[in-house]
Formats: sequence, C-alpha cells, structure tokens
Amino acid sequence: MSFHARLLADTAAERAGLLGTPIIQGCLRGEVSLPSYLAFLREAYHHVRHTVPLMRAFRARLDAGHAWLEGPLDDYIEEEQGHDEWILDDIRACGGDAEAVRRGPPGHATEVMVAYAYDTIARRNPLGFFGMVHVLEGTSVSLALMAADQIQKPLGLPDSAFSYLRSHGTLDQEHTAHFELLMDRIDDPADQDAIVHAAKAFFRLYGDVFRSLPLPGAGVAPAQPLKVAA
Repeated sequence: MSFHARLLADTAAERAGLLGTPIIQGCLRGEVSLPSYLAFLREAYHHVRHTVPLMRAFRARLDAGHAWLEGPLDDYIEEEQGHDEWILDDIRACGGDAEAVRRGPPGHATEVMVAYAYDTIARRNPLGFFGMVHVLEGTSVSLALMAADQIQKPLGLPDSAFSYLRSHGTLDQEHTAHFELLMDRIDDPADQDAIVHAAKAFFRLYGDVFRSLPLPGAGVAPAQPLKVAA
C-alpha cells in the first residue's frame, strides 16, 4: 500500500466525522443562511491568512534530508499568496463588513486549529503540517464546488461572493493530485506516522470550526446523512 493510500485509510473515520457535522450535512440538503455563510467566510479568513506563514515556518525547519521538499513548498507558497484577500472580497459581495473581519479575532475553534499547526511545526515533526494540507484541501475538493452551488441559489448571491469556494474547489483538485505524488515520496516511517497523527487531529479540529458556526433552519427534522464522494 502506498503511503497516500494508507493516509486515506487510516483517517477515514475522522474524515467521516468532519463531513457528518450538522452544518455541512444541512448545506448539502440546501439548508443555508447568509449569517452561516458569512460566519464560515470569517473563520476561513482567519485560518487561510496563516497558510503562507505556516508554510514558511515549515520550510525553515527542513533539514538536509528533507531539502527536496523546498521546491514544492516554494511553489505552494507562491500559489497561496493573497487567497485571504479573496475571502474578504467574498464577504463584501455578500454585504458583510470585510474590514471588521480583518481587524477582528477568529473564533476559538479556529484559533486552536491554527495554534496546533504552528505547534506541530515548531515542537513536533514539521512534516505533520502535511496533515493539515490533507484535511483542508481534501475537504475542499469534496465540498467546495457543491457547497457554492447549494448556497448561492437559495440566497440569490452573485458569483462574486464565491471566489474562495469556487477557486479553491478547482485549484485543490490540482493540488491533491500533486499531494498524492508528494506523499508517496515520503518513506520514513516516523514522518509517515507524524502526518497521519496530525491529519487525524486536524479532521477533529476543522470539524470543531464547522460545529462552531451558527446553524440555519433551526427546527428542521433530522435527515439521513448524505454521502460525499471520496
């Protein structure tokens, strides 16, 4: 079994826990509200703005044995520049106060997730950061484009309110293919275990971010969980 295949298998239960959160399941059923979407964008801004600093911190901790990762990380850093500003543009297009989001704090769950990422890089095996990449980009591929469609139509929002979700849904399809190749070059068991450990943690932490968002449609009868393609 390749390491990427093992990563998928070993984190399947945690992934299911994330995808089963009430707000994601509700969104897939078309149960959406503008406050919920704006809250999602607020929290997305507060973790996405750390993506480039986290990758730079990760790169700075690479030892000689992992120097081959410098090129892929440099490419990723270049691609991720400015994505936090896309989110602020989406907030403006929804009629939200983007500058208040920029100046304001993240929610507790988002703050903890970001702190765990920095701690993984600084105190544990820095390759654990790939666990966060696996969770955020894998979730984006599974959900982003579908969620954008489910949110836009009932709320009547313009296309300009979905630059983050739609761009990331498309970009992350490319990133995950590259990520699979990258993971299959990692052959040190300690590095592999660190990535799996972090991915399991980030599935739980990112799930907490979604659980912290306000639910639309209070009082809607529960439905069977919807399946999301792997």
